Amino acid sequence: MNQALWIAKTGLEAQQNKMSTIANNLSNASTSGFKRSRAVFEDLLYQNVRQVGAQSSQDTQLASGFLLGMGVRTVATEKIFSQGALVQSDNPLDVAIEGQGFLQVLRPDGTMSYTRDGAFQVNSQGQVVTSSGYAVQPVITIPDNAEGITIGTDGTVSVKVPGQTQM
Repeated sequence: MNQALWIAKTGLEAQQNKMSTIANNLSNASTSGFKRSRAVFEDLLYQNVRQVGAQSSQDTQLASGFLLGMGVRTVATEKIFSQGALVQSDNPLDVAIEGQGFLQVLRPDGTMSYTRDGAFQVNSQGQVVTSSGYAVQPVITIPDNAEGITIGTDGTVSVKVPGQTQM
């Protein structure tokens, strides 16, 4: 393949990766707990076309050499963990993490995962789960007859059950 076309091809592929990353960021902009990504690139090796000090004509030498870049490639897609906008909701189970930190959840295959998605709900067994259905760890179970649920700023979950004081 022609070298100029190869270099152009690598640039186009890098830009396609960048556009795909941006499209993913835009399509998930309203997803709870989503963190945007950024494509990272690097130059491919350079070809030394002319050495420093090489003859350019009979009487002159090149003060600087001539390097030809061989293109670019995507080396990583990194997550940007900066604080997103906090949005007030009407769900008493919704939580938000300010600053650093993650919530621990149990996946269906038994592995632990970490998320910043605090859009919680109660499943059919009364467990507090994420919007994807992963159980929050340690397990929090809400009684069927609970009238009110409060989550404190320290993460303490309180439930009001009829006939009892808040637990």
